[in-house]
Amino acid sequence: MSVKHGLLALLERGPMYGYQLRAAFDSATGGTWPLNIGQVYTTLSRLERDDLVAALPENEGQRPYEITATGRAELKKWFASPVKRGDRPRDEVAIKLALAITTPGVDVAKVVMTQRTATMRTLQEYTRLKTEPGDLPWLLVLDAMIFLAEAELRWLDHCEASLVRYEPRPVPETTDVEVPR
Repeated sequence: MSVKHGLLALLERGPMYGYQLRAAFDSATGGTWPLNIGQVYTTLSRLERDDLVAALPENEGQRPYEITATGRAELKKWFASPVKRGDRPRDEVAIKLALAITTPGVDVAKVVMTQRTATMRTLQEYTRLKTEPGDLPWLLVLDAMIFLAEAELRWLDHCEASLVRYEPRPVPETTDVEVPR
């Protein structure tokens, strides 16, 4: 999810200023994606520049923002569009493991085990959180986090099995390159 669209969705509820938006974002995501207040105001500036939000007159030292008609159209388009797998952030665990396999001296099994232990602890914490009462938006975010952790554990199982069968290809020899002096 982009911060841009998250803020537009929150402003659809009604005008808010930066700190209210940050608190509402944290509440809606269960604090799983903490926003820096500077990021909120930078995004609001861009949204205002693009005519997606409008700044309202200051009220008690705070400048609230409201969504514009153009912002509503953008938000409607975003909600109607699926999130493409290629649009999601890169998976650092997958990249780390791929690099570990090809980096001399790295104990790949240990990298997998370290990640598995951390993911299992995270899954246990998420499962514990499920026992506490919460609003539906937070519970859905929590469910997604649980399913992702479970999927990561299954993937790590697959990685371990693949590593047992893995036979590295010979690394082509590099030619010596003379460095000019």
